[in-house]
Amino acid sequence: MTLASARDLLRGAAADGTGVGAFNVIHLETAEALALASERAGLPVILQISQNCADYHGGLEPIGWATMAIARRAKTPVAVHLDHAERPELVDEAIELGFGSVMFDASKLDYDQNVELTAEVAARAHAAGVYVEGELGEIGGKDGAHAPGVRTDPTEARAFVEATGVDALAVAVGSSHAMTDRTASLDLELIGRLREALRGSGRAGRDVPLVLHGSSGVPDETIADAVRAGMTKINVSTHLNGRFTAAVRAALAADERLVDSRKYLSPAREAVADEAARMLRLFALAE
Repeated sequence: MTLASARDLLRGAAADGTGVGAFNVIHLETAEALALASERAGLPVILQISQNCADYHGGLEPIGWATMAIARRAKTPVAVHLDHAERPELVDEAIELGFGSVMFDASKLDYDQNVELTAEVAARAHAAGVYVEGELGEIGGKDGAHAPGVRTDPTEARAFVEATGVDALAVAVGSSHAMTDRTASLDLELIGRLREALRGSGRAGRDVPLVLHGSSGVPDETIADAVRAGMTKINVSTHLNGRFTAAVRAALAADERLVDSRKYLSPAREAVADEAARMLRLFALAE
């Protein structure tokens, strides 16, 4: 199977009223687990590489090439996406490497600066045929930026999309990054209003899909309700990282003589594959 396009996955899901899982890659084992999850669920998945992940690996190229190789060999549609890039040059590198979609995050800047920078990045990406996600209304959590009261205004969201040309929009509706408990509540009524506000707002009059960041802290039933209300791309990282780490701890506790890392990374990879497959079915409203 060739590398899938996030553009096609999101347009298809939006038309069907379902959601697509977008899961963060940390290292090779998680990329393998997420592709396996897609195959087990029989559903597409988006593998995301964040700016933090690229920096951890000393650059985007090593982990980017490896993740795209895994995606190309998968039996189900797997897309590779750049997540939360705050440096425009990282977006340019992702485009050059062959990423089909990128997320440029200027949400920490004021509105006018966000619009200006995002529009510049989107224009370069579109010239290369790359799908672009933007963000409006800073989503709380990471690095002390927790702001649970932040919400994206529907009128401003439409104006932002029309001014920047982004193809998908991450919005603030009550979720928060890096939560380790699943207790966040979402403003479902606002999600519905945002969906209506963005109908026909994209390039060529297309609807613009909504993206939910910080989904690790949201209960299953609330995520399903959010998809029904209009969310399309559902981002998860911390929750799956927790499953990976718990499996590593269990394997090491069961045999303190273990020295071959494959012996404890394999069950961790399996744990992520199982949970990610379950979440893909949940987002697709298949369970």
